[in-house]
Amino acid sequence: MNAADGAGNDWVKQLVEFLRDQPDVRAVRIDPSTHKVAIATINPVDLASLEAKLAATIAGVEAQLAAKTTVPVPGGYSLKREGQAVVLGRDGCATAESLWLWREMEWPEIKAEPTPEDQEWRLLAVLAAICGGAGIAGFLAQHFAPDLPWLAKGLFLAGIVTGGYDAAVDTWGNLKKREIDIHFLMLSVAIGAMFIGAWGEAVLLLFLFSASGAMEEYALDRTQREVSALLKSSPKQATVILPDGSEHIVKVEELQLHQRVLVRPGEAFAADGLILKGRSASDESALTGEANPVEKNTGDQVFSGTLNLWGAVEYDVVRLPAESTLQRIIRLIQTAQKLKAPSERFTDKFGTGYTYAVIGGSAVMFLVWWLGFHLPAFTNTPELRSAFYRAMTLMVVASPCALVLSIPSAILAAIAWGARHGVLFRGGAAIEKLADIDVVALDKTGTLTTGELAVVGYESFPPGRETEVMELAYALEAKSEHPLARAIVRDAKARGVRALELHDFSNIVGQGVRGKFGDTQALLGRRELLEAGPLAGWAAKLPPASAELSEVWVVGKDMLGRVLLRDQIRMESKAVLAELKAMGIHTVMLTGDRRQAAESVAHELGVAEVRASLKPEDKVAAVESFRQQGKKVAMVGDGVNDAPSLAAAFVSVAMGARGSDAALEQAEVILMHDRIENFLAAHRLSRRAKAIIRQNLTISLGVVIIMVIATAWGAVPLAIGVAAHEGSTLVVCINSLRLLFGKNQ
Repeated sequence: MNAADGAGNDWVKQLVEFLRDQPDVRAVRIDPSTHKVAIATINPVDLASLEAKLAATIAGVEAQLAAKTTVPVPGGYSLKREGQAVVLGRDGCATAESLWLWREMEWPEIKAEPTPEDQEWRLLAVLAAICGGAGIAGFLAQHFAPDLPWLAKGLFLAGIVTGGYDAAVDTWGNLKKREIDIHFLMLSVAIGAMFIGAWGEAVLLLFLFSASGAMEEYALDRTQREVSALLKSSPKQATVILPDGSEHIVKVEELQLHQRVLVRPGEAFAADGLILKGRSASDESALTGEANPVEKNTGDQVFSGTLNLWGAVEYDVVRLPAESTLQRIIRLIQTAQKLKAPSERFTDKFGTGYTYAVIGGSAVMFLVWWLGFHLPAFTNTPELRSAFYRAMTLMVVASPCALVLSIPSAILAAIAWGARHGVLFRGGAAIEKLADIDVVALDKTGTLTTGELAVVGYESFPPGRETEVMELAYALEAKSEHPLARAIVRDAKARGVRALELHDFSNIVGQGVRGKFGDTQALLGRRELLEAGPLAGWAAKLPPASAELSEVWVVGKDMLGRVLLRDQIRMESKAVLAELKAMGIHTVMLTGDRRQAAESVAHELGVAEVRASLKPEDKVAAVESFRQQGKKVAMVGDGVNDAPSLAAAFVSVAMGARGSDAALEQAEVILMHDRIENFLAAHRLSRRAKAIIRQNLTISLGVVIIMVIATAWGAVPLAIGVAAHEGSTLVVCINSLRLLFGKNQ
């Protein structure tokens, strides 16, 4: 028995053990793909008790059930598979089994192990709670047991140790690198407060500091969960259909291009691909935020990590799992979280230098109050606070906690919201820049249009034989994967066109295809195919197609016809362009297509300006011309020819699902699933993020300035200074979380 068999045998042993311990249960049926579990009984049983006992068993077997290995079963028990489900029961006759009563049970919720990040904010929250509890107990002991001063100090000390633990760990690590930060400031103030007898203020400071630290880590954890959710949605194995028609389960990373994969209802698509057989709908909310199921028919694209809802389908793998849309999203988000916005880099540098300035300034003010104003150095009285007390208060109120958190908390929340709703930002710079744009330049094909051709009509010469044109076109293109062929086949199937049997099928390189229908030669291809043959004279007199249409010519027995196709316009583009116009943003189409075709699309959608027949270098020149006018241009594109202009733009935006690798490499913002309306969501989000950053900076700097002035000119109680400082930090974190939970579209 190999290792796989050994692993598979474990879950059988666990289920057999469960049945042995539960004599009233005759069999167990488990389907991990749909998360359904049922038990077979004859006599009444206590379902609540069984659910609790079965939960632990399922926790151990769920990960092993999918492997379809040959598993030995102990005597007295039988194992069989029913689709994706397995049924393990006691041996018995068919008559006995017919008496079994199957009872559906709730699939037990198996809680995942907490991540290190998850544990960190929880640990900080627990420490803050202990600190707060010890502080309250110390205040009560101070008032109700004044004759036991050691009790109050002991409780305060417990609060200081728990509240200052995280700050002490960080400070020790920084001191070993000969650095100091705000954690050092907080510990210094707490120790100083203890030195002058203000134990209660020290506990209050460390409680609020540890509580705000827990809030900060919670905010970061929320943003990380968006990536974790994507990682968890990534399937681990796939069912491959072999050439002989048999099914074989493989690990996702073993999938190869153009393998045929079967996906049953309730399973996730293991790789990006095109549906070959079947009809269904998929839940793509993990990638795009779209709550409604997306219909999937033959020829439609499916994405790794999305859920197949109701129909069994077979699809062709067109992108390796490591290069899938899902994995690309994950890599982009992880990269984005490491890239900082310009203003965030400023506060990082500012925060370190500012910490030294606060310590130096507090030391100077101590000397000024002590030597200049002749205040007592360390002795506090009810009428007069000491110079050291005031210096400690100044150090607290001037600390840059809220300032340092103002920008990164908002940026990370915005990145997380975007990832959940199909908008990927490559770092904070893109978020800040997108809010300031004056011009939006858009490519036509694949951006304002879908890039997928659709049949708009059939013509025959002489007229009246359009049905024959349809049948021949369908037959000649049925086996091709060219975009024109896919459009013709899709339209023919929708119309129910008769499928003709052709023979002697062959390609005419660069021009079209040929085949025989009976004794008649049939051709399909470009106009040049006709102009080079015996029909050249007649072909020269045929009317040209409209500028916005593509044409495919079909030649049959005593018949000539053509199929007219057009790139499908994204109708949602019209609303996007109208809203951009309402916001005062100029829109311009930059395309390599003919002017007549470009203007037709622009007129229908409402693009303000059209620049057509452009080569890649011409698109770059167009972007540069706007920049020379002082305009900030957002370029939206998807193709290799858009990559240079994306690089030249103030901010670059790529269509994610169809986008070429070159375009995605240059893009700072990526619209997943090719939804142009997500550009508006991205723009609104960037404007809202920038507004929240301004609010955070105003709050943090405003509190610092007011409290520093108040402390310098009057004796502000340390408790008030602590509350103002830590309160502003909490407000900044909560304000940034509005981006994560708010609606930005």
